[in-house]
Amino acid sequence: MIDLPVAFSERMKSLLGDEYEKYLETLSQEPVKAFRVNTDKISLENFSRIDVFSNGKIPYVGNGFYLDYDKIGNHPYHHAGMIYVQEPAAMMPAECIEIEENWAVLDMCAAPGGKSTQLKNKLGEDGVLVSNEIIPSRCKILTGNIERLGLKNTVTTCMDTKRLADTFPNTFDLIMCDAPCSGEGMFRKEEIAVSEWSEENVRMCAQRQAEILDNAVKLLKNGGYIIYATCTFSLEENEMMIDSFLQKHPEFELVKPCEAVIKCTSDGVAFDGCKCENISYTRRSYPHINKGEGQFAAVLHNNLGVGSATRQQPVRKSSVDKAVFEFLDSTLTDYDKTYVTLYKGNPVYFTPDFQVKDGAAFSCGVTIGELKKNYIQPHHQFFMAMGNLFKRKIELSADDERLKKYLHGEEIPVDCENGWAVVCVDGCATGGVKVVNGVAKNHYPKGLRLKF
Repeated sequence: MIDLPVAFSERMKSLLGDEYEKYLETLSQEPVKAFRVNTDKISLENFSRIDVFSNGKIPYVGNGFYLDYDKIGNHPYHHAGMIYVQEPAAMMPAECIEIEENWAVLDMCAAPGGKSTQLKNKLGEDGVLVSNEIIPSRCKILTGNIERLGLKNTVTTCMDTKRLADTFPNTFDLIMCDAPCSGEGMFRKEEIAVSEWSEENVRMCAQRQAEILDNAVKLLKNGGYIIYATCTFSLEENEMMIDSFLQKHPEFELVKPCEAVIKCTSDGVAFDGCKCENISYTRRSYPHINKGEGQFAAVLHNNLGVGSATRQQPVRKSSVDKAVFEFLDSTLTDYDKTYVTLYKGNPVYFTPDFQVKDGAAFSCGVTIGELKKNYIQPHHQFFMAMGNLFKRKIELSADDERLKKYLHGEEIPVDCENGWAVVCVDGCATGGVKVVNGVAKNHYPKGLRLKF
């Protein structure tokens, strides 16, 4: 049994009443594991034919399943970006509203990327996702997960939310504000969250969350939505935060989330002095009621009317070297030339309909590769995101010995014409190779290779 702080226990008893003992029981149980199918790479129908992981459907997540598999990170399907492992309750906030396929979406506090990749699966080819993480090391992890899933039209940034608001004012149709919190809902999974908990830390988190929300307002266009989320139970960081926000920003209203989420979660908690009459529209997920950890979510709608976002048509740089287009023509069956541009000096594949100032992003679009003396050294991002368009594909099954060797970084024999090719497992790109006379020279990044 977890040794809970006394003050926390008293707060939870007050919050849960007769359910407190049931909540305590769950803390001694194993955490629930889950994953989502990356529908940008593989359809649910096709994945169902090869699924070896799932142990039941998550009722409020169309592509979400409970997980029953050990060491999933070593499986070829994980390397191919077919799946993203994520705690099931953490999937709830992104399911709160219907997302339109052409939206510009921001994830303000995004690492490691669970909610970001979930949101991107809901966007169509014209939609854009910006994922921000203030800590550089975590931003690298975030970018790596987006790369593994082969997602297009994504941008990662590494800045505080004030600078973010200055960089992208009045831009987004939807903002996910998964705010840093006291982590009370994660006590079963993370011992450090228990040891670091204090009422003072709760208050500090609430102060920071209010600042982040105020900056979200500046980033949002009229008529847009903010989904505010935490993985904690405290009223100060949840319902009190929403009530205070609505008093400060009367142009916003608290709205009901989707029915599927309502059915699987508990109503928000009214408190003394609450001015928001419909605070019950906020959602709580408790481990003793729902399979998963603790989670809170609220949907805030800017009701000033739909406005035009600042999605200006940028002037594409005309200085893209012809070698880039020659490489793309020789490698891909089809692509949109208007998407080819330069970012920080490197050729990238990114929509022309969303402007990102040079230097503002950690990563922008799909990095095609590095230009060297009239030829392109392709980037792993390019193989993962554009693999379905490759002219040369090496199709392997998950149990093929050549795939295991490839993931270890070895060369493999192939029946494929010379040139850059993509290695696929059950139809999904896993990485790239350079084929020379029947031998595939390995270009799987060293940091991602299997160690045994």
